[in-house]
Amino acid sequence: MKKITLKLLICSAFLSGLTASYAQEKKTYKVNTVAFYNVENLFDPVNDPKKYDEASPIMEMSESLREEVYQKKLKNTAKVIAEIGKEVTKHSPAIVGLAEVENRRVLEDLLNEPTLRKDDYGIVHFDSPDMRGIDVALIYKKKLFKPTQTSSHELLIYDNENPEKRVYTRDQLLVSGLLDGEKIHFIVNHWPSRSGGEARSSYKREQAAALNKKIIDSLFALDPYAKIITMGDLNDGPYNKSLKEVLKTKADRDEVKLKELYNPMENLQKKGVGTIAYRDSWDLFDQMIVSEALLKKDYSSYRFYKAGIYNPRYLTTPSGKYKGYPYRSFSNGGFSGGYSDHFPVYVYLIKEIK
Repeated sequence: MKKITLKLLICSAFLSGLTASYAQEKKTYKVNTVAFYNVENLFDPVNDPKKYDEASPIMEMSESLREEVYQKKLKNTAKVIAEIGKEVTKHSPAIVGLAEVENRRVLEDLLNEPTLRKDDYGIVHFDSPDMRGIDVALIYKKKLFKPTQTSSHELLIYDNENPEKRVYTRDQLLVSGLLDGEKIHFIVNHWPSRSGGEARSSYKREQAAALNKKIIDSLFALDPYAKIITMGDLNDGPYNKSLKEVLKTKADRDEVKLKELYNPMENLQKKGVGTIAYRDSWDLFDQMIVSEALLKKDYSSYRFYKAGIYNPRYLTTPSGKYKGYPYRSFSNGGFSGGYSDHFPVYVYLIKEIK
């Protein structure tokens, strides 16, 4: 973790929202990053007969290319993860939620990349029943975070037109543990896609939001002051019904009451920035949402300070029709050399050092 004086942060405009009197006292803080990244089809090069992984881009390539592409994909993904939040903290994130990973093997291979190996990340992962064989997972620095309880929560959805037909999708992952001795809960999501159209598929994401709320409410039932970060590729923007009406997220942190949720991504979206692009339009499907307990102003324990989108120039498509879009890994049946079709998102957690 990075120890950093508040005066330095203010000079860099990072903590401009805190009072000048704090700056004069030169208080020192720990800063850690919690991030989420949809890594776009991180599949291994081996056909799994138990999954429909034939539809993954890497499996559509010739056998002679698969291993080479897989190694490049691992290297690119590891580079991004290692650098999220580093501009401020000077180190890789403490916690990272991941989407579109095939299995535990790809996670182990990813964390064995030289750029991440030294950080000694642990893995929390469960197999999901998703039709494409993609899962969510959470990786964490063992020296900073100690999981105390993990669980996978099944999302049961049935087709609107055929109620007997189940829609197999990703489970939601709950990881509770101690970050520097403080209990924090992390939920990793990858809600159903907009396949078939936004309106026709919205009920699926609303049911995903309902499951997410059920998990959150169960944590609040045990502790109304629970520190919770729910994150993921929600396939909805901060303005959609699933967020505003089901999860009841708020955009103004000063309006968030006990057992309520603050969505800092909503104000980012209103500024016109996003994590995905489609037909020359940006949207913000990748989100980090925090509970009221993380919004306190005393910083005696870990608190939310700021949310952001990690979108350096190297993560954007350099030229052509999609210049400026996220520089995706796969296109036109091959490996494009990029990283993902989503930008990562993150929050900074800060805590005063006594």
